[in-house]
This record gives sequence, C-alpha cells and structure tokens, in this order.
Amino acid sequence: MSNAVTARIADGVCAIPAEAWDACAGRDNPFVSHAFLSILERSGSARARTGWQPIPILVDGADGQPAAIAPAYAKSHSQGEYVFDHAWADAWERAGGSYYPKLQVAVPFTPAPGPRLLLRDPAQAPALIAAIEAVTDQHGLSSAHATFVCPDQLPAFEAAGWLIREGTQFHWQNQGYGAFDDFLGELASRKRKAIRKERSGAIEGLTIRHVSGSDITEADWDAFWVFYQDTGARKWGQPYLTRQFFSLLGEAMPDQVLLIFAERDGRPIAGALNLIGTDTLYGRYWGCTEEVPFLHFELCYYQAIDAAIARGLKTVEAGAQGEHKLARGYVPVPTWSAHYIPDLGFRRAIADFLVRERESVESDQEFLGAMTPFKRG
Repeated sequence: MSNAVTARIADGVCAIPAEAWDACAGRDNPFVSHAFLSILERSGSARARTGWQPIPILVDGADGQPAAIAPAYAKSHSQGEYVFDHAWADAWERAGGSYYPKLQVAVPFTPAPGPRLLLRDPAQAPALIAAIEAVTDQHGLSSAHATFVCPDQLPAFEAAGWLIREGTQFHWQNQGYGAFDDFLGELASRKRKAIRKERSGAIEGLTIRHVSGSDITEADWDAFWVFYQDTGARKWGQPYLTRQFFSLLGEAMPDQVLLIFAERDGRPIAGALNLIGTDTLYGRYWGCTEEVPFLHFELCYYQAIDAAIARGLKTVEAGAQGEHKLARGYVPVPTWSAHYIPDLGFRRAIADFLVRERESVESDQEFLGAMTPFKRG
C-alpha cells in the first residue's frame, strides 16, 4: 500500500463513531449500518465468546477519517455464515493445519447480499482488500472470506486474485405491481389457484397484524422472542441472537423493522421479522407456537410480497436456500462470495473444487429458472 494510506484494526464497531462508519456504509442496506452491527456487539450476540470477535479493518483517508471499512470478524468456527466451508476446514486440518481462527468479512447470522467493502472513497477498494490480506498474513490466519458480496464489488476481489464462489438464493421481484392480485395475474392458472388456496387456508380463523416503527412494543418483542427461540433451537441447537438484541433493534432502527404476526383470538401464535432497505424487504426470522399448514408461507412470503408492493420496494429477499420458494413466485438468483487463501497448494485445491461446484450451481439455476410459476410467453 502507498505510504499515504493508513490501515488499522478497531476494537469493534462500537469503537468507531456512527457518523464515520455510515459515511462509508451508506444508507441503502440496513445490515451494514453502524446501528445494526453495533447492536450485534452490544447485545452480546457477536463477540469473541460466541466465536465472532469484531475486528473491523479501516483505511483512513487524507483527512484522517475512515475512507474504507471492512466489517471483519475473527471466527473460531463456521457457524452463522450460510456459505459452507466445513469441508475446507476438515481438509486443512487433516493436512496438519489450523483452519481456525479465520477472517470473515460479513454480517453475522445474515445471508443477505450487500457491500462488504464499505467505501466513502471508492478508489480505496484495492487498499482495503490489501489490508484484509495483510491482517490475514500477519496473524497467521488460514484464510479470509467475504460472504454475500454484492455483484458490483466482485471485480475488486477478482482483480486482487481472490477465489470467487457462486451460490443461489430465491428472491421475489416487483414488476411494478399495484396489488398482490396483479402479481398473481402473471402466474399460470394452476399456480395462481394453488396460492389462493394456500393463503385462504393459512389464515382461516386468524388475524394478520403488521407492526413497525414506534408501534412495536416490548410485548411484541417478547412474543417474537418465543418464536425465534423455538426456530433457533431446532435449526442451530441454540439461538444466535440474544433477547436484548431485539429490544435494541426496536430502539435504534424502529422504522426499518417490520414485524408480521398471526394472532388467534388476540394472541400471537406465529411471527416473522423483516428489515426494510431502500429498495428491498429482507425477511430474516420466523417462528410459531402453533402448527398451521402453510402459515410459514403466508407470513414469510406472501405477506412480505404484500408489504413490498405497499411500500413500492423492488425486491423481497427471504433468506438462504429454500427451493419451496420457487412455487411462490420467488426466482433463483446467484449469490457470491470471495476467498483469500494464502497457502498455494490449498488455494489450488479449492480453486479446482470451485470450478466444478460452479458448473453444478449454474446448471441447477438454469433448471430451476425453467420451473418458475410464471406464464410462458
């Protein structure tokens, strides 16, 4: 790096002034905001004890203020990432190496594509990537991984020689619909009827309530915490987020939070948590205390579509994986991650694997794209 560039590691997101962080992060994606990432720290959800030690990497500009920031974490495991490298870890350990700790440039527990190079000065992207590599090398880490990278930042990683990995998610795309029925009108008749049947059956005897902003109460968070704990325990063994996280989220980012509840006789039996971006609704967590057929689809997919149309949002991202989303009008889209592997032999092995994996991923995307429920022209 040039002598004019200063790179440093901060002791967590909370150690950086919010104004300086958000000047780099921008306002479009709520997950890379100082508010969201600092809440993860303050709530005890992302810290060294949970295997997510925050070590944001900064490049300062000529004015002494951060010009570029990487939301980086020292990871002692591979949980909560949604880009799976357990086989890589096993291979490196069998070869006599220590895969952990590794460096993760990501939003903890959040498989939502977005910027991973937070740039007040876009010209500093190469310097920031070089700083990430330097931290990895100087601390003897096995690797560095930037996961769920937005497509327009991939060229910077590719130019630096990082390995690129492709994955798949299912997103709903708003084609200027004025109402849910406008969206349904784009579907084949059989699919349209199936969705209407699902929706009517899911909400029979229930009331659906959307709550956002200052209308969210601690009682709402108490109800949602029960749902989140149930789902987290089944999926991960224990929830990633603490109860305090949700209260802090409601305090710091109320206008970017949308809770959707299903209630029976005034009592919540299921709920879904969404975050609202500039042009995207991000579905994050869901849970229930009463099993109702298709209620998961109603709260997480169809109600999210309703909310996105009402707000004029372009996209609904309903989380990782899930081919069942396809029949609900969500289409396959590629996701991307970038990987820095210092050891040349290990790098070659991973590069070979990624070539084969991408062929399979893209073949699956083509197959799934032909199975969407939309009318054929």
